[in-house]
Amino acid sequence: MGMQTSKGGSSRMAMSEINVTPFVDVMLVLLVIFMVATPMMQQGLDVNLPKTASTGVSLNEDPFVLVIDAKGRIKAGKSEMKQADLGAKIKAIFETRKNKQVYIQADKDVDYGTVAYVMGEIRTAGILNISLITIPKD
Repeated sequence: MGMQTSKGGSSRMAMSEINVTPFVDVMLVLLVIFMVATPMMQQGLDVNLPKTASTGVSLNEDPFVLVIDAKGRIKAGKSEMKQADLGAKIKAIFETRKNKQVYIQADKDVDYGTVAYVMGEIRTAGILNISLITIPKD
């Protein structure tokens, strides 16, 4: 705390100004910490959603479509998959495929948790391109 003296007298008065330099230093350090830590705290799944106004997708080979019906059953083609085996089966299927993209066709009455679980298992299997099949609005 600084002291102020008058030129001719011996009276001393305390300065009423606050030194803000340490406060600014601490705030800048905290700002840098949050700027570095924030990108590491992102959670969730990146999803490539198809545009509903487009005419379709052209692929060189047959698309891999997972169908989730209203009861939560998962099917790939005609074969049914259990949720517990989903990650291992998808990993085995995509070992030999060049097109590493999965299309999910889920019924609108399916629980959100089921769709999120399926997407998580697909990402765990190493497939990062996931699209949801929707019906365009009229």
